[in-house]
Amino acid sequence: MGELGPDGGAGNTYSLRPGLQRRFKSSTVKECIHAILKEKLANVQYIPEEMPQLTKSLSETIKDRLKEEGFDRYKMVVQVVIGEQRGEGVNMAARCFWDADTDSYAHDVFTNDSLFCVVAAFGCFYY
Repeated sequence: MGELGPDGGAGNTYSLRPGLQRRFKSSTVKECIHAILKEKLANVQYIPEEMPQLTKSLSETIKDRLKEEGFDRYKMVVQVVIGEQRGEGVNMAARCFWDADTDSYAHDVFTNDSLFCVVAAFGCFYY
């Protein structure tokens, strides 16, 4: 039996690594995050009761936008933190167990007079 390649339809198409065009690109992801934060948070005031819904909405919007970028077989995890701007410092950290060849992350920070927003997006390749 002859085995056909990916173009022929009936071959083994399983790959252990994403192609160069399909890799998680931190610079592209950061640009997407930055554009969304700038659009959605430019004139928003910090109102504690509205922040849970806003963080959920932002994370869904960012995740959906990243899926449109064509990172095939990547699991996207988006973390959004919004806090009131009071002139205090904030430290955030994340630890992950992943494959450094295929997995990556991007982050961005947005601030205005009323609030700050930190977004981290993680892309983990499905084997």
